[in-house]
Parts: sequence; structure tokens; C-alpha cells
Amino acid sequence: MNYNFQYREIWQNWDQLLNGVVTTLQLSASAMVIGLAIAIICAVLRMTSSRSLGWLVTFYVELIRNTPLLVQGFLIFFGLPWLGLRLDSNTAALIALSVNVGAYATEIVRAGLESVSKGQIEAGQALGMTRWQIFLKIELFQALAAVFPSISSQFILLLLASSLMSTIGASELTGAANDIQSRSFRSFEVYIVATALYFVMAVAFSGLFSLIERWIFQARNLSRSKS
Repeated sequence: MNYNFQYREIWQNWDQLLNGVVTTLQLSASAMVIGLAIAIICAVLRMTSSRSLGWLVTFYVELIRNTPLLVQGFLIFFGLPWLGLRLDSNTAALIALSVNVGAYATEIVRAGLESVSKGQIEAGQALGMTRWQIFLKIELFQALAAVFPSISSQFILLLLASSLMSTIGASELTGAANDIQSRSFRSFEVYIVATALYFVMAVAFSGLFSLIERWIFQARNLSRSKS
């Protein structure tokens, strides 16, 4: 088979692909921030003495982690209008991604919080700090430092998984590639370029997160050990 690759149609629609990249980054970054906030709240609730709150968080985590992201997106985009709530594609995608990453990150954050030594918490109590002050000034940073590599990996997985949101019409990179392919019929060329863009984003963020871990968390731990 002698296939003739032609990229002219793709380069003519390069701006649409770049807009898809921007939307992908916006969706992924926003969903990660919201999802991490959900995860911190759920992790704290799961560690409280309230059994009912713990069961509620467990139900949420197990429900989301044991159902496909694609189905969750369908339920939000196609199901909520039955309840009178209509969302545009990008908003529905943001909610689906945030809820999904929040469930996965809950266990990561909880493991990080449990890794903080009890002695430091008791020292904070001895100094008269409130529970909220102990959480913010002692537990949270150390927990995030411990789980930062896992959170970084979760963001990259989220970035790649956002491609599923093209099925509900989100205007991210895969959605833009699908649109170009439907007009040009150059499937190989379009998806080769889209794959390359996803690869570049994933590798770039992997390197960025490594630098952040070295500059912020490792540098602060080193300064503490010297003091």
C-alpha cells in the first residue's frame, strides 16, 4: 500500500489546533485545581471521627473510580438537562474532569496527610495552635510535598484523558482534530499531529513538575534541615 501523506490541510487549520491546545490546557488546569480542592476536603472528612461523612466520601470515591470517565461525562452533559440544568460542552467537561480527578486525588492526599508525623501535630497543639492552624501550617505543605510526584502524574493523566470530552462536543485538541478530519478526510495526518501535540504537552509538564519539586519542596526541606 502506497499512502501519500499530505499535511497541507492541517497547516491551513493550524490555528484551530492551537485553540484546541489552549482549551485542553485550560480544562486540565482548572479541573486539577478544583479536583485538588475536592480531594483535600474529602481527605479531611474521611479522616474525621464522623462515620457518616466517612461513608459518604467513600461512596463518592468508589463510585467515580469504578465507572468510566466517558460515562460520567455523558451523564453530566446529557443527563442534567432532564433535571432542568443545561450546560455547554466545555462546562460539562470541566465538571466531569474535576469530579473524576477529585476522587482519584482523595486517596493520594489522604496518604500524604497520614504520612505527617504525629509528633509534629502534638508539638503544634502544645504551642496552642488551633486544629485549623496545624492543618495549614504543618500538615498541608508536608502532605503535598510527599504526594507531589503522584499529583503531577495525575495531572498528566488528566491532560490526556481530557481527549474523551470531545465526545460531548468540548472544543479541546481532539475535538479540533476531529473537526479538521471531517472536512479534510486526512485521518492519519490529523491524528499524527494531534498525538505529537499531546506528547509535547505531557513531556513539557513532566519536566516542569520536576523543576517545581526541586525548587520548592526539596529546597525548603533542605533549608529546614540546615536550620
